[in-house]
Amino acid sequence: MDRRQFLTAALASGAGLALGPAVWRAAIADPILTATDGPYGPLLAPDANGVRLPAGFTSKVIARSEQVVAGTAYVWHHAPDGGATFPTQDGGWIYVSNSEVPSATGGGASAIRFAADGTIVDAYRILAGTSLNCAGGAVGREWLSCEEHEGGLVWRCDPTKPGTGTPLPALGTFAHEAVAADRDGRLYLTEDEPDGLFYRFTPAVPGNFSAGTLEAAKWLPSGHVEWLAVPRPNLVPGTTATRHQVPGATVFRGGEGCYYHDAAARGGVVYITTKGDNRVWAYKPAQRLLEVVYDAGTIANAPLRGVDNVTVTQSGDVVVAEDGDDLQICVLSGTTVYPLLQVVGHERSEIAGPAFSPDGTRLYFSSQRGPAIATAPFEDGAGQANPVRPGVTFEVTGPF
Repeated sequence: MDRRQFLTAALASGAGLALGPAVWRAAIADPILTATDGPYGPLLAPDANGVRLPAGFTSKVIARSEQVVAGTAYVWHHAPDGGATFPTQDGGWIYVSNSEVPSATGGGASAIRFAADGTIVDAYRILAGTSLNCAGGAVGREWLSCEEHEGGLVWRCDPTKPGTGTPLPALGTFAHEAVAADRDGRLYLTEDEPDGLFYRFTPAVPGNFSAGTLEAAKWLPSGHVEWLAVPRPNLVPGTTATRHQVPGATVFRGGEGCYYHDAAARGGVVYITTKGDNRVWAYKPAQRLLEVVYDAGTIANAPLRGVDNVTVTQSGDVVVAEDGDDLQICVLSGTTVYPLLQVVGHERSEIAGPAFSPDGTRLYFSSQRGPAIATAPFEDGAGQANPVRPGVTFEVTGPF
């Protein structure tokens, strides 16, 4: 039994989001640790798919890189990363997954379509000709895919049918990681750089992302955010990088996940993660208030590290996938953090793309690099030549 099964951490409650950053830091300076496995109990031994789950949960593999998705003629992409689900008119749903491959012949994004009973009925590519598509986000009925490199763009995709995507240069040219939209139609974007920024995009015409204003966050001592305009959002070779054009903006160390949750009890909240300091943040657009709701650096034997993609359950719990560490998906719930699952035997991988089916009964996610099956070189999302280690995409069912 690993360390996570003995740990919980004191986190910010919903009411804590009303406090400023100085108050928050004081509140977690001496965190309380208690022994708990979460509401589902401890993680059991790995199942046949190498996934550790609590009792009552089951996993199945729905796709493997370089293999045909069962029930279709489509070969699944390498290095599956960020993902989301979309309901369909027939009662089914679609799971979209990015491909973090550093090549225009790879990269992009793919989709798997499910019938109402969960049977796979189709799979296809929805974005092609792009590179290092890391995370992204569901915005309405569309998938916005983010390229994670200096010249990266955000691409608009239709999850319901094969396509090649449409670039959205107004959202800036930089190492995009993830994007989310609030109830007013503004977009929030993270940047995967050690000195990256947290951005907001306000479209000139609601719902039309071809033109608008890109701004970067300046976190004030009060906990509020001032938004500073980016003068030249589109990087031109030889000019100042986007993140260096706003000297007053706050640095967010390695921006990763970004997800908007609209809850009646707490109002709308944008959750983001930063891997450089292992933090989860919560931004409330209505109050322009930003808080740290999880900080591994303040907790002895922190139960969650390598924070990456993030999603939120229907009840408002924050679900965070790990890039590295011990390859878990953890849940921040109230004042506790607990492991929901763990993948074993996938060395140097990352867990990515957590997303629930529209009814909340199934969880989809990927291990970007599975066990090695060959010795031929393959460039992964970090540009490193490694043995071929096809990614694995999973579905987990249980009493969520």
